[in-house]
Amino acid sequence: MPYYIGDVIKDAGRLTARTPEKFREGGIEVIINTAVEEVDTDRQTVRLAGGLSRPYDFLALGTGTEALTPGIPGEDRPGVFLLKKLTDALAIKSYLAETRCRRALVIGAGFIGLEVSEAFVERGIETEMIHRGNLPASRWDPELSAALLEEMKRRGLIFTPATEVVSIEEGTSFRLRLNTGHGPREADIILLAVGVRPDVRLARTMGLTIGTSGAIAVNFSQRTSRENIYAAGDCCESFHRVSRRWVNIPLGDIANKQGRVAGSNIGGKAMTFPGVVGSQSFRIFSWEAAAAGLTEQEAAAAGFHPVAAVVWGNATAGVMPGPKRIGMKLVADRSTGRLLGAQAVGEQRVVGRINTLAAALWAGLGLDEIAYLDLAYAPPFSGSWDIIHLTAQSLMRKL
Repeated sequence: MPYYIGDVIKDAGRLTARTPEKFREGGIEVIINTAVEEVDTDRQTVRLAGGLSRPYDFLALGTGTEALTPGIPGEDRPGVFLLKKLTDALAIKSYLAETRCRRALVIGAGFIGLEVSEAFVERGIETEMIHRGNLPASRWDPELSAALLEEMKRRGLIFTPATEVVSIEEGTSFRLRLNTGHGPREADIILLAVGVRPDVRLARTMGLTIGTSGAIAVNFSQRTSRENIYAAGDCCESFHRVSRRWVNIPLGDIANKQGRVAGSNIGGKAMTFPGVVGSQSFRIFSWEAAAAGLTEQEAAAAGFHPVAAVVWGNATAGVMPGPKRIGMKLVADRSTGRLLGAQAVGEQRVVGRINTLAAALWAGLGLDEIAYLDLAYAPPFSGSWDIIHLTAQSLMRKL
């Protein structure tokens, strides 16, 4: 959706995977714009807003997430937006078209905040990101996040760290004024991008077990604590193959896989979802960022003895013109040498390298194996020793 707002994707219809009409062609009844008010698990009925009721033999929950807000006065003013669903993206793009937006404020420095900030800047809107932390993309190592911040500043994105928001009111020079602990900021549009949480409100009323992550607890078949009720996507947990714990990672690719597993089991074909290693990525201007596995803090909480190394290098061979900077961090268990996590940022081929390391995490490889992986080599793509090799070897020296 940020790429639709930034006009990279021009046709909003391409953001809809399947229309209600297409579902109906396949014999699936679709009821939209209708809230579920109650699920009676004893009678196996779903009561909808407006008095409609539907029986079920099996029930699948895909309630997604709730978008968090700062909870400040004025956050419901016109010109203040969330970006969680397609209608939000349509509303933002319509507002930009109808309003001569000169300046934008983005509250939050996660994936959505970063991607929409890029979209605003690319549209020629002066943009300032307000963040209560010190660096963007807080999951990444501070050294890697600082490099992303350099790229943001090079592109004209203003970053204001360590700042608490207080209220939103009518502006004077611009439409809106955001009052902060460091003084007021004015803009024509404000995006609230402070995070999400699993939407388990309906699940709680049904008496379903909620996991330690705050999401709906499921088994490997996506079944909840009730025999004939399944859950999939951002509202439920996934098994993390590295930490061996149940976690909630709200990403679309995970939701797609879990939905297929739930549907297959409901349809009578046994299937399991094998888990995740937490792979994720985003782009900010010309830089890529990607990660998989555990951070040092997560690794320690899972009972490992983490040790880490950060290495900077070139995405291509050193003899090639126009070097492309790339930084990588690996986390391993000191006692076993097993890879626990990987992060990288850079100008080129970051995501592909993290995908390689995600496969290594999936397979449980150790640093000694990763340090000599047989990776495809040619000067336009890497040195004879790729940064994956170099970082693994650097970390091995710390064990």
